[in-house]
Amino acid sequence: MGIQQYDGEMPARSALTVRTVKVPDPGDLLVRLPDLAPSAWIHRGDGLVGWGEAARLTIPAGADRFAVGASWLARLCADADVCDDVGLPGTGLVAFGSFTFDPAVGGSVLIVPGTIVARRAGVAWLTTITPDISERRVQASAAIPAAEVRWSDGSLTAPEWEQAVNAAVTRIKAGELRKVVLARDLYATASEPIDTRILLARLAARAPDCYTFSCAGLVGATPELLIRREGRDVTSLVLAGTMGRGGSQADDEALSAALLASAKNKEEHQYSVESVRDLLTPLCHTLTIDPGPFLLQMADYQHLATSVTGELASDASALSLAASLHPTAAICGTPTEVALNLIRELEDMNRGRYSGPVGWVDARGNGEWGIALRCGEIDGARARLFAGCGIVAGSQAESELAETETKFRPMRRALEG
Repeated sequence: MGIQQYDGEMPARSALTVRTVKVPDPGDLLVRLPDLAPSAWIHRGDGLVGWGEAARLTIPAGADRFAVGASWLARLCADADVCDDVGLPGTGLVAFGSFTFDPAVGGSVLIVPGTIVARRAGVAWLTTITPDISERRVQASAAIPAAEVRWSDGSLTAPEWEQAVNAAVTRIKAGELRKVVLARDLYATASEPIDTRILLARLAARAPDCYTFSCAGLVGATPELLIRREGRDVTSLVLAGTMGRGGSQADDEALSAALLASAKNKEEHQYSVESVRDLLTPLCHTLTIDPGPFLLQMADYQHLATSVTGELASDASALSLAASLHPTAAICGTPTEVALNLIRELEDMNRGRYSGPVGWVDARGNGEWGIALRCGEIDGARARLFAGCGIVAGSQAESELAETETKFRPMRRALEG
């Protein structure tokens, strides 16, 4: 099967043999992973980790990346010989995926690991998928010394990015759009190749309420669940509007109260909720949007959050639902096409898979997809980190820059130890 590049015709297929069995609780799923770059999706200790590759698809620019990926995966599932003794979401044939933010950019990836170990609600299982055509890269974990990491500017310096924010505010006030999300990047260089397993362990330990993920070199811990699908039940957690945490309880309470009272942040959040509502409504029999927003608090920052739940009107898979939802106003803006074009104009960089859907889907269509936030692209000894902010008419460039520094912090700390 191997690593395959879509070029207008679907790659040739060969049958996979899939076996899922119950196993004793493995404890920490991230311990003793035998591959330097595993696939992973962990939340509060549960989830899935995989290594090796039974099949992989990389989709270039110019293709309908979600449709191509769904078609390729459907062919694999149709041909596979599956024996699943567990029958839970995430058992049997599972693909991890990471898709580009911009449809004009190539590099979206789907990976079917050769081995998956997972746990859900006290049940653990092992899935083997053959043939596994990857080279096993066994190496002991090692710490990344803080003094060995060097940092450098990304595509725009901080002052240049502030100018982009000011330009966006001017366009918003002129009536061209209501919100746009602008991102910036930051580079790190370590003295040794960066071990993804170390980053995953640190991120999962420090932010257990986030979804810690790894797929094809993209590693992070996102607080935002784009969509979860279990049978006909769907869930989305919408986040927009961010503030840091205080150094004392009094400071923290004051910042929380300020976030809940902020007209700018509430406006930004409402656009994101409306975006998800409008996209999910035609796909569901019922849709419930919790009153709010409420505060979702992490170690370094806090968000305005709204939970959305529904019952699907069809058998749409988690991957197709992610395709329908992307891009939400939380990571693009509104109106969508106007915001996307302004991002292309002002960011002066290729986001790649940052802020695209990342997660997993099984052969029954169950799965979880987050938005790839608080993350970085790992390539040997180099890392490229990303952070972005929602810009509305009331945005101030200096405050938005400070927000990006807060959002860089989880990955910076994971790299520095």
